[in-house]
Amino acid sequence: MEQQRIIIDDDYTGDLSEASGAQRRTVPGATIVKMSVGPMDNNTYLVTCSETGKSLLIDAANDAERIAALIAQQAPQLELIVTTHQHHDHWFALAEVAGGTGVPTAAHPLDSEILSVTPSRALNDGDLVTVGDLTLEVIHLAGHTPGGITLALTEKNDGGRVHLFTGDSLFPGGVGKTPDAERFTSLMDDVETKLFARFPDDTVFYPGHGKDSTLGAERPHLQEWRERGW
Repeated sequence: MEQQRIIIDDDYTGDLSEASGAQRRTVPGATIVKMSVGPMDNNTYLVTCSETGKSLLIDAANDAERIAALIAQQAPQLELIVTTHQHHDHWFALAEVAGGTGVPTAAHPLDSEILSVTPSRALNDGDLVTVGDLTLEVIHLAGHTPGGITLALTEKNDGGRVHLFTGDSLFPGGVGKTPDAERFTSLMDDVETKLFARFPDDTVFYPGHGKDSTLGAERPHLQEWRERGW
């Protein structure tokens, strides 16, 4: 069967609601391809080192055939598949994609047992993931799930802008859903101290569903989120 071709739009907006293909953002040292997959419109991200062509896939969430087509087109040197957290809609295609590519997988150990593929690598807070000339830092955010992680990519230039892949821990308009008040507080505390207190306003974040945003756009609402409890 002939593999489908993914249409990639280089006019990046981060909004895939009207698109059937994918969008590509080019930043110093890297490209970021965003594609929506599955009935829950999960975002899957392909981060590629511009110098070496080596790539990282974040969340093999669904539509394994489309993800495989994207990899074939854009990432012949795929090196790692990272799962941001344990919820099924973020790894539905993991076994098929990992099996088809033979690429190792990674996740936080607190979320790894439920995954369809046992991770080849455990990702803990502060760990570094290297892809070609790129380095992404692992940031553990506990609350949406016990082992949710964000990956932080810094552009390869002076004063490089930061790009955060937040899974379901942070969205435009609030943090991810939590099962109780204790875990909401845990997630809010982690998001405030590990993301908002550390990174500047121009930091872009890419969530597990929907549109992107910046920390600057969301920062004025942190107290509002905490007061409303979700």
